[in-house]
Amino acid sequence: MLKGKVAVISGAAKGMGAALVKRLCLEGCQVVGLDIEADKLKQLSKELSNQEYQFEGYICDISNKAHVTDTIQLVIEKYKAIDILVNVAGVISVNPIQSMTMDEWEHTFSVNTNGVFYLSQEVSKVMIAKQSGAIVTVSSNAASVPRTSMSAYCASKAASLMFTRCLGLELAKYNIRCNIVSPGATDTDMQRDFWMNGAIEQGIKGVQEEYRVGIPLQKIATPENIVDSILYLVSDQASHITMNNIVIDGGASLGAQ
Repeated sequence: MLKGKVAVISGAAKGMGAALVKRLCLEGCQVVGLDIEADKLKQLSKELSNQEYQFEGYICDISNKAHVTDTIQLVIEKYKAIDILVNVAGVISVNPIQSMTMDEWEHTFSVNTNGVFYLSQEVSKVMIAKQSGAIVTVSSNAASVPRTSMSAYCASKAASLMFTRCLGLELAKYNIRCNIVSPGATDTDMQRDFWMNGAIEQGIKGVQEEYRVGIPLQKIATPENIVDSILYLVSDQASHITMNNIVIDGGASLGAQ
């Protein structure tokens, strides 16, 4: 169903991004992975080339508009089209509002929000010309539930979520679908760094003073849980779905609403 399609994935070198890259390759896509971490991107490229998958990695700082424009131009020159874009790249910021610096605030938005805008704007131009395409943005359940010491992260993810919905509204007439997946706690390097010293278990149970009610399914997600939903949204099975947000958090955010 996805065989032969050209897919661009940001944040491709590790975590959810790498898991998604591998699944799309397995489905027969030509996958273009974007990431700022050159060594990890090179390692992924080597791993996939050994399996004879169609993958090419591009070092790209998605927070840099000119860099994004130049990179997407290179992709178009080589592959002539882009059928799928998945905005996975993101950073987390943990700091109380009163002690947060402007650099921290701006960096969080530069990746989580501006990066989504830059990539979606450039890729959608190509999709408009073809009159088809699917875009998925990885947001977070934190986009709709306040979190202690995570104001920059929550706000940036909320912005990228609403931007993607607006994008979907504008692009619907071109047969381009734009959707969001919003994970909760997921077993990635970023999550492990956030939940240090065994605090994952505490997060599953809940932390009342931090407005965390816990995860009803009593487990965190795997990257593959998130990838399954993304694959559905970019496939023809979701041909009548756009501007939607699938929350994948084991029921955590519903308990906080």
